[in-house]
Amino acid sequence: MPTAARNVARQVGDSMPLEILAHAGLIAYGLIHILVGWLALLMAWGGSTAASSDLSGALQTVAKQPFGNIMLWLVAGCLVALALWQVSESIWGHRNREGAKRERVVSGTKALVYAALGVSAARVALGSRSSSSGQQQEATSGLLTLPAGRVMVVVAGVIIIGVGVAHVVKGVKKSFLKEIATLSMSPVAGQGVTRLGQIGYIAKGVAVGAVGGLLTYATVTFDPQRQGLDGALHAILAQPSGKFLLTVLAFGFVAFGLFAMLQSRYRPM
Repeated sequence: MPTAARNVARQVGDSMPLEILAHAGLIAYGLIHILVGWLALLMAWGGSTAASSDLSGALQTVAKQPFGNIMLWLVAGCLVALALWQVSESIWGHRNREGAKRERVVSGTKALVYAALGVSAARVALGSRSSSSGQQQEATSGLLTLPAGRVMVVVAGVIIIGVGVAHVVKGVKKSFLKEIATLSMSPVAGQGVTRLGQIGYIAKGVAVGAVGGLLTYATVTFDPQRQGLDGALHAILAQPSGKFLLTVLAFGFVAFGLFAMLQSRYRPM
């Protein structure tokens, strides 16, 4: 890319409005996970909820609040801004750092996740009531009609399991700490943020891994069942001590959400 074009693009990535919106995007991202944790608690203890207990269910919960559609459009805009910031990091960031190529791939993947969530928020604001698990099941059914479709779905399931394992490893090794400026916190606050990150990443990793495992199992055994995060949470609830396991997972999602919101304050951008 020519130097002039690169400088312009870098200025866009470093612009103050985009930075502010990216910070707001982290708050929205955290709020969605807290709502997923709440919906999982309702599922575990018999609370009545019309929405599915996944990310789309959390967005639909927001839609039901006063000024819900306005809130959803704000969430969508902030998440898209966060995605754009990750795109700029993927293309121009992580220079002169160890493992720069891997970090750029991670930033690109995060950009896709944030953009997808932003689009989902916009769809709900426009009146869509389809669940994430339902959309995933439709996509899976479409893939299964293709030649080698079953292999493709199994590979996708294994990749999702790998992402879940990566989250767990990230939580155990505390490698998420490089994404947040803990040195600017008091020792007590730093320890609290570290624990939130550990619990949150491990819990989310378990949930993501369960989604991939459920998808793989259903494809290999020809056993049609609920898919996506909602299906994974129902599968966990069906196990012995399922209420306890789902409750722990729910609090893990809340911890991840709180950690993401704290990132908006302490993550350098």
